[in-house]
Amino acid sequence: MRYLKLKNYIAIIMVMLMLGCSSNFTDLTPLGGATSGNYWQTGDDAVAYSNVMYFYMTNEEYFSRGFMWYINASDDMVTGRPNANADAAVYFTLGGNESYYRNSYEGSYRTIGKANDILENVPDIDMDENLKKRVLGEAYFMRAFSYFWVAHTYGDNGANGGVPIVTVENQYDLTFTRAASIIDNYQQIVEDLEKAAELLPLFTTYGDSDLGRAHKDAALAYAAKTYMYWAQYDSSKWAKVVEYCDKVTNSGSGRGLLNTGNPAEDFANVFTEAQDFGKEYIWSVISGVQSGSKLPGIMLENKGWGDYNGWGYYQPTLELYNEFEAGDARKKATILEFGQEFQWFGETRRYSSSNSQTGFQFNKYMDAWGYADPVGTTVNPNGNNPSCVIDVPLLRYAEILLMKAEAKIMMGQSGDAEINMVRNRAGLGGISGATMDDLKHERRVELAGEFANRHFDLVRWGDADAVYAQPLHGRNHADKNDPDSSYEIIEVRFARPQFDPSIHHVWRIPNRVIDRSGIEQNKGW
Repeated sequence: MRYLKLKNYIAIIMVMLMLGCSSNFTDLTPLGGATSGNYWQTGDDAVAYSNVMYFYMTNEEYFSRGFMWYINASDDMVTGRPNANADAAVYFTLGGNESYYRNSYEGSYRTIGKANDILENVPDIDMDENLKKRVLGEAYFMRAFSYFWVAHTYGDNGANGGVPIVTVENQYDLTFTRAASIIDNYQQIVEDLEKAAELLPLFTTYGDSDLGRAHKDAALAYAAKTYMYWAQYDSSKWAKVVEYCDKVTNSGSGRGLLNTGNPAEDFANVFTEAQDFGKEYIWSVISGVQSGSKLPGIMLENKGWGDYNGWGYYQPTLELYNEFEAGDARKKATILEFGQEFQWFGETRRYSSSNSQTGFQFNKYMDAWGYADPVGTTVNPNGNNPSCVIDVPLLRYAEILLMKAEAKIMMGQSGDAEINMVRNRAGLGGISGATMDDLKHERRVELAGEFANRHFDLVRWGDADAVYAQPLHGRNHADKNDPDSSYEIIEVRFARPQFDPSIHHVWRIPNRVIDRSGIEQNKGW
């Protein structure tokens, strides 16, 4: 975290070392609590420990990469070069030992364990009451946020059930079972988020040193998204989606779309450092030149045209490119195609690629590489850790609008107003009588290449089986170094008949989690 990280980095490391929160953790042993009776004495102790919860946000196993590898499984992108680990999700062939995927589950429960420690100990500390409320609110939020990701990734309302619920009351039992249903997880998540929203301040009240902490809008927004996922099992929850989306809008923080009336620039400007804490970002992977999400560098041209160690993964498909309407300003801001101009190391460059299998590259997070001498200034000097100063969004206000629109359509109401706010910012005219097909289109083009999770949209809509049965395409340019080169359309990923909606609606739980905890593996994996 740019602010928390610089201000409190030493405190975070000291607390982690003192409390031993690394090698003693297993996936379902989220103890990591203070063992010293001399700790948990002051407000400074509480704040220092709350900082530890955020460590995993930019850790390899959580959102630096971690959950990021799963978003490759969609019709929006392909793995840009041979990588069996990455393609294990793409083709639903996870064996359970792949390094890319085996730590996200554990990272979630480690954060849950830290939150439980705070909820157990901070209430008894004699400290400023407003600060106490904030720290407790942060713990409730981070526990709920972690459960949200681990629950919908690995749990269901069918034969598999939910994921283990570990709270203050049972965190020392060391014997855990899966919740009977993911609905039990969703109930726990919403309860935590409601408590967090009650305790947390608005992010607009934070000073620079506290930007990046949990806040009221984030709690309300994730309650809305939890209810949206819950609604696939219980349609009565759509009304709760609308309720909590409205709570975000009316929270008093001034949430809204970045919209100055200049579609050619507004959407692109969302994904710049200047908007890291703007009115549209609700919750993000706080990033900088030393740590953060690797997603921007992973999407970058392999070896960065000789200037930077981009990884060359996650390349947009022709299907995604063609999903954009004529005149949609989001297309250029989202996708680079051959001949398109962009800024690179302080100069204007026309895109071409000897690496891209599809003839495209994601453009959303490229701004940080556009400045003269960006290395060490706006991008990480270590290309093996290619973070940048852009905070990769996990949930933006545009998604709040689209969640509300979807809920209203599902309840037989009009979602036109919310959809048209998103469309108008992109320079498109409004539509009337919006259907679920319209909603699906808007989610896809607005949120492409983000953690909004296209794969789980397809799953919850019941569309994944049909979509994954189709091949994906790209442009094969005759001269990959010539921006004006002609091209032919080719298949870049064949149909995936191995997708089974009765199995692959959830992901395989890592094998070592099963071995250590004794819980049951998801059926069919």
